[in-house]
Amino acid sequence: MPAATGRLGTADLAGTIGTTSTVYTCPTGYFAVVNVTICNRNASAVTVRVAVATSSSPGAAEWIEYGTTIPANAVLERTGLVLSPGQLLAVSSSTTGVNAVAYGIETSTT
Repeated sequence: MPAATGRLGTADLAGTIGTTSTVYTCPTGYFAVVNVTICNRNASAVTVRVAVATSSSPGAAEWIEYGTTIPANAVLERTGLVLSPGQLLAVSSSTTGVNAVAYGIETSTT
């Protein structure tokens, strides 16, 4: 499989702060350098969480944003996240009307 570049994954978030959506999972045999943009499409602020995790239920030490507020009609960006094979980017939000886009590059480890 050739390495992917550009947009790696998207998710329209469920709107429950404890329910994560997997935006991207790094495939076996690759590592990835990923940026994520979380877009609040609402007219009011939302709260989000972001994790680089080994499962869709992140552990306490896997969160990189927790309880972060995104103002109305604004974005949160995290850049330069390095994911190992099997790691995933998980995001949740306090309400619907929020989406996440992961973009970057996968590089073969072999």
